Amino acid sequence: MTVEQLSQVDAGFLEQVEDASRRYATRTAERDGHMEALEQHGILYADTQERVNSRLNRLGVDWALATAIERTPETATPGTSLDLDRELVSTDLLMLERFMGRNDLIGIDYLEGGFLAARSVGRITVRSPGSSHHGTGFLVSPALLMTNNHVLGSVEEAAAGVVEFNFQAGLGGQPLLPIVFQLDPQNFFVTHRHLDFTVVAVSERSRDGQPLASFGRLPLKEAQGKAVIGELVNIIQHPNGEPKQLALRDNQIVDVLDDFVHYSADTARGSSGAPVFNDQWEVVALHHAGAPRKDRDGNVLAVDGTRWHPSMGEHRVDWKANEGVRVSRILGMIQQFPLSGVAAALRAELFAAGSSLHPVEASPPTVLTDRMDGAAPQNMTMARNGEQPATTGAAVRWSVPLHISVSLDADALQPRAESPAAGPAHRATTPSYGRSLAGIGSIDGQSPAERDLAAAMVNLAAFRARPYYDEAADLTARDAYYAGIHAGNPAGLRLALTQRLESTHERRPAYKPMRLLYPWVDLHPDEKLHGIYSDEGFTPQELIAADAAVEAARIGRWQEFLLHESATGREAIEAELDLLEASLPFNCEHVVPQSWFAKKEPMRGDLHHLFACESTCNSFRGNIPYFDFPDFDETVRHACGRREPAKFEPSEGKGPVARATLYFLLRYPGVIGDEARELQRGGLELLLNWHRDHPAGIYEQHRNAAIAEMQGNRNPLIDHPEWAEQIDFAGAWP
Repeated sequence: MTVEQLSQVDAGFLEQVEDASRRYATRTAERDGHMEALEQHGILYADTQERVNSRLNRLGVDWALATAIERTPETATPGTSLDLDRELVSTDLLMLERFMGRNDLIGIDYLEGGFLAARSVGRITVRSPGSSHHGTGFLVSPALLMTNNHVLGSVEEAAAGVVEFNFQAGLGGQPLLPIVFQLDPQNFFVTHRHLDFTVVAVSERSRDGQPLASFGRLPLKEAQGKAVIGELVNIIQHPNGEPKQLALRDNQIVDVLDDFVHYSADTARGSSGAPVFNDQWEVVALHHAGAPRKDRDGNVLAVDGTRWHPSMGEHRVDWKANEGVRVSRILGMIQQFPLSGVAAALRAELFAAGSSLHPVEASPPTVLTDRMDGAAPQNMTMARNGEQPATTGAAVRWSVPLHISVSLDADALQPRAESPAAGPAHRATTPSYGRSLAGIGSIDGQSPAERDLAAAMVNLAAFRARPYYDEAADLTARDAYYAGIHAGNPAGLRLALTQRLESTHERRPAYKPMRLLYPWVDLHPDEKLHGIYSDEGFTPQELIAADAAVEAARIGRWQEFLLHESATGREAIEAELDLLEASLPFNCEHVVPQSWFAKKEPMRGDLHHLFACESTCNSFRGNIPYFDFPDFDETVRHACGRREPAKFEPSEGKGPVARATLYFLLRYPGVIGDEARELQRGGLELLLNWHRDHPAGIYEQHRNAAIAEMQGNRNPLIDHPEWAEQIDFAGAWP
């Protein structure tokens, strides 16, 4: 705002300031608690576990790696604090250490990302007879710009407005030539007073004919996990209409509300309509106001201690906290507006842009499903007239920049020859696929498979320095975990355990066995993985590399499917994904088959019922319930066990799979058993018999302790095997 405008814009801004001040004042106790947790325990514990888990997942890392860093003493040397081979130090690891405050160094790509993000930020100017005002705005799709409601509050105001890009200094300090675009509210205009946002269309070409597309966009993402309490954020802005400026990692998030986020303002203040970024240059909030310092009479103070007046501009307010509007809440509200025609098409384009894997877009956006870790073809766009997306070229190129720091004999990853009667070969198999192992579906030069492989190898290296099982520490943790739970009432014991298992299941990792299961959770005392049904041994590196190959093959075939299928509905996509997972399985077994719970989370990624299992044995069992054959030891059977229609008995692992299944019944009551093909009440006796006849040893005790550290909950049947006969399991069926 400038001295020329002292009316409606000022009134709207002051209303937002008062609202923000009230919110800030009512959150004092919560904010103090966050800061105390941050000071005493670190960033992993200042926010909710759900939000921290989402943040780690979004960073491409996991809780195990975070806790490994947490346990490692800080060093005075730059770079990672973990004692790792330098070839294993990935950008993900360095990013995690920076997030945790263990490493102040920032990758050089950070500067490039900020430069690209800044191109999409412009100065808004609204001129009307006798007055004018400024604000900041930024492109969020190929045609739309976002700012505050108190900057553009009406269609009439927007029609009188322009946005200027390149209103900034160049490398030599000389001003660049601004590129001016007219706002186009007739095509699109959506505004909301409480959330203080406005989204408006922008003309496709500037006054001198330059395309709007050359300034990219900052996609808005609905997903959670873009930032947590304690994290530093960046703001790119035009304060008081001045040339573009940057507040770089100078604001710390101190509180997260339902609709808003608060960040400190000790040194760098925000400007109305400015985007607030995390370190990956994703937009986490729309800056709009803050909580100012006031004198005894309630007057807002200026930075020089005098009474503030709107004519001074908001940059002169003595802010004690900034407030931004959460992007996910803005998107949720935009979805609720009844739109049609061109406006509806532009809204669809806005959400398509937000599905991009890249935080800053300079090319048409990507539309992805929520079940694939990879990229769809990059040449699909939504037409401005609202027509369906269409490909704009005849071919799709994949970048394959694979650099994997794993030493393996290539022959070791190939299926071994086998005779028809010998059963499956007990090796982890690499899928037969024509392209390179990873790099397919690359994101900024790195493939999802490569990122997962690198993270798994770092986890493996970090865990090697730990004792396999600390019995004394685990007994102490066990006693504390079950405090207040007593046997005696079978139904009461079941309900108490179910409540405890759910309430302590704080961290819910996604289903990626190569990251957590193979490097540590499922290791046996001989430091190998053993197929749960065959007991065949594998090195962790072998299964990690094999699953990375599977992931790369899935992504490659998924991209081919999208390329050749011009129209794909949700059912076709789901069917194709199911086919991919069935034909290219990981070397991991869900002892409670995924089809029994429709592949839903958190069941799918719950480590308590995941075990290493060569894919041949995995496929051999399928989704068949367990069974006890009376003549099992007297017949010729498959190497993984014996299978008949609707019956499967494994050769090995009966005790562990029984306890894992019993855990599942306690943790997820009523989820399985509603169909004949699933485990029925009659199968309970078999599980209890296997549990009794094959007691848990150090392997399962290690698993239980490792999973408790990663997920938060434990398996009661391992900790208290005597409870198996005292729990009313029958009540766990629907």
